[in-house]
Amino acid sequence: MRKIVWMMSVSLDGFVEGPDHDLRWHRVDEEVHDHFNEVLGAMSAFLDGRRTYEEMAAFWPTADADPDSTPAMAAFARIWRDMDKYVYSTTLDHAEGNTTVVPDVVAAEVEALKARPGGDMAIGGADLAATFLHLDLIDELRLYVNPVVLGAGTPMFPLAAAPVDFELAGTHAFTNGVVLLHHRRARP
Repeated sequence: MRKIVWMMSVSLDGFVEGPDHDLRWHRVDEEVHDHFNEVLGAMSAFLDGRRTYEEMAAFWPTADADPDSTPAMAAFARIWRDMDKYVYSTTLDHAEGNTTVVPDVVAAEVEALKARPGGDMAIGGADLAATFLHLDLIDELRLYVNPVVLGAGTPMFPLAAAPVDFELAGTHAFTNGVVLLHHRRARP
């Protein structure tokens, strides 16, 4: 069965965005981007909230044609463009390419999607991931801890209704100071 993996850059104080959705503090150099490409290139779908999808769709479809794009960025543009995408939104009614708009998160529908053949699926967007976490639909966390304290912004984990246990699957320190904490859902 495919897994749902929440890959997220996070500050030392637990924020995924700074105030006003600021992401400039993310330390994504070629080494980190190559790692993202390796992990995401083996997956089969992106599951995104509307805002995350719109931000991605505004840049990545043609990023490989941009002369300012690095080789890792160009590789990710191809991954993003070719990957199936599911956008969870009550306000979006149409999306381009291989994108399906889903009006609501229904646990049984997500479980059916997980049961299909293919690689794992990456979830994007803090609000959507919080909903998936609340419904116990997230199988792995890949937290890319950036060495910065923001003091304010969007918290990675809003208040949870109940504890959700994970177990450490691995760590990796990148040369730019980012540390990957890879956890798997601890299930009885």
